[in-house]
Amino acid sequence: MKFRIAFLAAVVLAAVVLCSLHPDYFNSVFPTLAMAIVVKDVTASAQKYANRGAAAANDYKTGVMNAGQRWHDNTKASADNYSQGTQAAIADGRFAKGVDKSGAQRYSDRASTKGATAFPAGVQAGSGRWAQNVQPYLQVLASATLPPRGPKGDPRNQQRSQMVADLLRKKKLAG
Repeated sequence: MKFRIAFLAAVVLAAVVLCSLHPDYFNSVFPTLAMAIVVKDVTASAQKYANRGAAAANDYKTGVMNAGQRWHDNTKASADNYSQGTQAAIADGRFAKGVDKSGAQRYSDRASTKGATAFPAGVQAGSGRWAQNVQPYLQVLASATLPPRGPKGDPRNQQRSQMVADLLRKKKLAG
């Protein structure tokens, strides 16, 4: 009895492996079991997606509240994957293809609706972090000594601007 069960399990496992490796083999051996995938209407699916997503706001919040360390560790560990994926996307021209696919009208529509409503709340929520991040650059500017301004159109004015750009870039690269 044990042998029969083990044999049957081995046959099923072999069939699963063969069928997963060669889908055409499955269809040729079991033609009556092959069937089309039933796909629901895209409009109904989109509505369900929107409804379920909106209803899951608290689940989302709960899920991300204590996930910071795991996110940090996993994201940092995937740096090589990010680099490889980004380089492949650059080589394939995917950025430009994505821009073309979205189009100018989608950008305008999304920025003027979703973006316009999210922007004020996002700015308010991020103001503390913004102040923290901009403070070192403001200190660089406050400690800079620039030569006097020249008359309008004088090349020395452009040199002043370049000095500021160089100081800020140096700070950026230093961290």
